Amino acid sequence: MKKYIMLAGSLFFASFAMQSCLDYDDPGDEANLNMIQTETTHHVGNVDSIPYLNQPTKAGVKAAIDTLQGKYKYFGQCLSGIYMMRGGKEGQMPGDHAYQRQYSLGPDLYAQYFTVPHKDFMYGTLTSTYNVSAEFNGGPLGSYTMAKNAFMPMLNHPLIDSIPEIKAINLLYYSLIAQEQADLSGPYTYLEDKKNSEEPEEYNDVKTIYYGIVENIDTIVACLKHFETRPDWYKEEIQNIIIENFTTGYGLLAGDMSLNSYIKFANSLKLRMAMHIVKVEPETARRWAEEAVASGVIEDTYEQHGVFPVINSFTHPIANIANGWGDLRMCASFESLLMSLDHPYAKYLFLPNSNDIPNAKTGEVLPANTRICGIRAGVLVGDGQTYALNKRQAYSTISTEVIASKRCPIYFIKWAEVDFLRAEGALRGWEMGGTAQFFYERGIENAYLEDPMSGSQYSGYVNAYKQLEKPVDYISVDPIGDGEPWPSVTKIGVKWNEGDDQETKLEKIITQKYIALFPLSTEAWAELRRTGYPKLFPVLNTDDGDGSIEQGDMIRRIPWVPTDPVAAGMVEASGIPALGGADEQATRLWWDVDAPNF
Repeated sequence: MKKYIMLAGSLFFASFAMQSCLDYDDPGDEANLNMIQTETTHHVGNVDSIPYLNQPTKAGVKAAIDTLQGKYKYFGQCLSGIYMMRGGKEGQMPGDHAYQRQYSLGPDLYAQYFTVPHKDFMYGTLTSTYNVSAEFNGGPLGSYTMAKNAFMPMLNHPLIDSIPEIKAINLLYYSLIAQEQADLSGPYTYLEDKKNSEEPEEYNDVKTIYYGIVENIDTIVACLKHFETRPDWYKEEIQNIIIENFTTGYGLLAGDMSLNSYIKFANSLKLRMAMHIVKVEPETARRWAEEAVASGVIEDTYEQHGVFPVINSFTHPIANIANGWGDLRMCASFESLLMSLDHPYAKYLFLPNSNDIPNAKTGEVLPANTRICGIRAGVLVGDGQTYALNKRQAYSTISTEVIASKRCPIYFIKWAEVDFLRAEGALRGWEMGGTAQFFYERGIENAYLEDPMSGSQYSGYVNAYKQLEKPVDYISVDPIGDGEPWPSVTKIGVKWNEGDDQETKLEKIITQKYIALFPLSTEAWAELRRTGYPKLFPVLNTDDGDGSIEQGDMIRRIPWVPTDPVAAGMVEASGIPALGGADEQATRLWWDVDAPNF
């Protein structure tokens, strides 16, 4: 059954639009004017091949643009795929429902950024953190599938090879969502997906997926670097297309008419993937990381990529999910971490309890606006999305005012993440272009969530924050009275100390990286699994999941839980062998090695 999503959509920046400079009467292009332009939706091309060394012709480029912007709106379709990568659906920008399915009912909880304060939903129940149900489980796979179905028709279209930079940029977007999907559940039909298969049958293992993505990244970077040699008329055509459809960074808008920020985005993704595999293939990890840095990674505010409200005019969905719907409250682990480190976010981004909270055991009442208080991950919650029905609704939440007024982006890859990756690489003795301390401290300085164009209160706190040598003594106390008080498990400070041992330095790096990634929970959860950092409270009631997780361990993957016979057969025939373990929450992925960090 065909699942291709034919959606029109485009961004138009009038102040940046440029007139086409193609001369369609160029006599040297007569042969190309006879090119057959097919507009069928299903093609099987070679996604891995980007023929960027071919010389462009004006007629060939015209044929490609006319067809790809024609009846089926391939550029707009790919733009919808970009939105789908971060919580969009039906051609729309990131929105509350899709974002919640993709993040808030899974990775946000597994990373322990948030806890869902109630169990009742119109499409099922979520009794505790690891209680993954079939109703919720479609989120991450669903967003991947929608995005893949948006990108692949154009990436497989024969005419896309006439404008290879556009192919490269959209293959880069797909590579990102492919990496993230592999890290959520493990194997899937990666190779057949890239062939635009209507009915894929075979799951590929995570190693195959990772190696395939990195091979694509190397080709993407080579293509985009070659762009500088192109004739001016061709450059303007490509820049027009990118500005109107694929502006996911500030580079072009800030006046950089090269494709430099996309090159750095690609290399930064390679660096991320290199660090993921450091425990399973350390030499490959080092080679990938050093190649990425040598080729150029993100190291400026305007080189970051994502979906930006300042460009696309939307509000980060997390604000309404938490405060409009009452579906998210701060996790007690995140509360304890931020308070133990006296982090700036505890001063302005998260709010104290919004209402009185009575203690069910003692009868004492925590008055409204008294303190930051989170809900322990895994606690068995009851019904109620209003304070009248459920007093947990009064627990701490994120500030809608900050999210909206500061136009918080939904990042693909953030400058701070890249600096923390380089800090860890330098710590391991790799050539990262600087010291671990330099990248660690610069990462902290640029770790804020808010849009860089909108300013941030963070900057007023960060210098003092970097000097914290020891954590603040902190004990989390549940205002309702569930469980005993929980002393903080954070025993490190913030200030870099060259005399610390390697493990302590790594813990500092990953702890600050975890905070900087917020709320990109997919990557935070991956790093939590890989390193064991930051130290967080154990999730309660792990047996409320699929029964595979031992108390004290964490969820290692989202099970496939196939709901139809065909999908179940694929899982049995190729999924389980590619995974190398049972389709369970406790099964580790290829890179998630149970071994020391050094």
